[in-house]
Amino acid sequence: MAVAAFKGLFNSKFHGNKMMERKSSGRRRVFVQTETGSVLGIELDRSDNAHTVKRKLQIALNVPIEERSLIFGDVVLKNDLSTVRNDSPLLLTKNFMHRSSSTPCLSPTGKDVQQRDQSGPIEILVCSDHFSRIRKLVREIVEAMKFGIDPIPVCGGLGGAYYFRDCQGENCAIVKPTDEEPYAPNNPKGFIGKALGQPGLKRSVRVGETGFREVAAYLLDYDHFANVPSTALVKVTHSIFNVNGEVNGTKQQERKEFSKIASLQQFIPHDFDASDYGTSSFPVAAVHKIGILDIRILNTDRHAGNLLVRKIDGGGGLDQVELVPIDHGLCLPENLEDPYFEWIHWPQASIPFSEDELEYISHLDPFQDSELLRMELPMIREACLRVLVVCTIFLKEAAISGLCLAEIGEMMSREFRGQQEEPSELEFICIEARRLLEERNMLSDNVRAVENEFQFEIDCEEESDITCNLEKKLAPQACWPLGGNIRNPLSKVDENVEECTEEDGNIIPPRSDEYAFTAQEKAPTVPRLSMSMKNVSIGDKSWKHENVMQKNGYLSGTSSGNRSVNEQFAGSTRFVKLADMSEEEWVQYLENFQHLVYLAFSNRKSASVGQRQRQRLGTSCQF
Repeated sequence: MAVAAFKGLFNSKFHGNKMMERKSSGRRRVFVQTETGSVLGIELDRSDNAHTVKRKLQIALNVPIEERSLIFGDVVLKNDLSTVRNDSPLLLTKNFMHRSSSTPCLSPTGKDVQQRDQSGPIEILVCSDHFSRIRKLVREIVEAMKFGIDPIPVCGGLGGAYYFRDCQGENCAIVKPTDEEPYAPNNPKGFIGKALGQPGLKRSVRVGETGFREVAAYLLDYDHFANVPSTALVKVTHSIFNVNGEVNGTKQQERKEFSKIASLQQFIPHDFDASDYGTSSFPVAAVHKIGILDIRILNTDRHAGNLLVRKIDGGGGLDQVELVPIDHGLCLPENLEDPYFEWIHWPQASIPFSEDELEYISHLDPFQDSELLRMELPMIREACLRVLVVCTIFLKEAAISGLCLAEIGEMMSREFRGQQEEPSELEFICIEARRLLEERNMLSDNVRAVENEFQFEIDCEEESDITCNLEKKLAPQACWPLGGNIRNPLSKVDENVEECTEEDGNIIPPRSDEYAFTAQEKAPTVPRLSMSMKNVSIGDKSWKHENVMQKNGYLSGTSSGNRSVNEQFAGSTRFVKLADMSEEEWVQYLENFQHLVYLAFSNRKSASVGQRQRQRLGTSCQF
């Protein structure tokens, strides 16, 4: 994709944001969630600001608001609420994320909250034409609830989930409250200890933010290509939900109703999941389509249990089945992570893409995808969108170069060598793109410094001394080491989640996983990366990252670092971070990235051709 297209789309984004601000300045409704899970729907007037919203929340829910900020995605809201769209979810959270697991949860106290919140039992957040199927489901569920057909809890999984039913008593939707996720304050299965907004099962996916990722996967599945069920973000009120610390009555009339923000996904009747039967009979096209989606969104949890299998027409053999991908809450991390692709070793993944699949990939536009998610999910973080852009560009270039699904997945996955975790080939390219960006920035800074000193000496010295002094200033710059001892963006990032700072205005908040590069860290021990990209194909990693910690809960020495999130809780090492670049740097970074990807795949093609030629020569010499 051309650089001009990058810049044009970024300009379009800024224009679209301004249009959004103008549209959002009137009367509208928001849903505010506390860090302990309590939710209140509030009608905003033109005169409202963050303080008045917090005050309304305090009166209705009896929650403290001192030293707390109102968060909208990446932004800490102050006086200006014009960027907040109608039906958007906001989060009230502590300014500093030092929360003890023993801190008691604050929940509604029964002060007639529902009279203050006039919204219905189920409200779709940021509703648009993409959710017509969900609107129909909601009507069916609300009607069933009027007849006393209540939801039932789901027993499996690590988080709280509930089957909502229709008037026939059949499951028609599954609802997952954001405050009942693993580690969240109201998790019903004992996995608690963190506030909403802190790093979760994956350190690049915050507690309480898996719900909108489920919706993002559905929105990105254009034309129902991968068969993702209809999904929306909702505010739902019911007495079935769990609130830790609340003593709820056993009889229905004694139970309190609680409002939650949750993902609501259409329930798909199925016969089994992919772990119950052999995978060799699964349709090639279905595996490819799900794999294409997983690569775009960097799915870190595509295990067999979240691939539903159902027989077509209720009968036939295993060759007549369809796959339904679910559970996308751990996609679109804020940094590049080690993905988990269950399909990576299936035989279907080694079959080349069909013409229809290649055409679908060729029409993917990661910048339009980002704009779609900004419009439909305004709370999504910019870092998640950058991961989407990088992975989609990588997919498109890989498909053009003739790689199959398994090859692409392997290039995105990390490996263990001994007790050390190595970056994936995708991360390797990202590291080099970042190094080139930092090198360019350093040279620009040096040029500006020389120009400033030169101008100062023109003003302060005699003209006879200028030439001599200028030569002294320029001489060391000509041999400045490009890989010198400067602030290095390529080192493993610091994962100390306790550091945070406070700033003013509508800004990116200080969050617990905004990892910083330290000036003392040195570059990884690698051959000169710029030269390696010219001479080594991407399929042959020739460097090793030293002093990398072993992944927790996974044995070293295995062939792959891939594993289900259900098998471990701790996050993996960070090699690449995308969130800390300015818009201008991001555009330049993408230029570097796409150029390096092109070179890498070109070298890979050349290496493959050379290998085939050597094989033919070796065969001919035997005769």
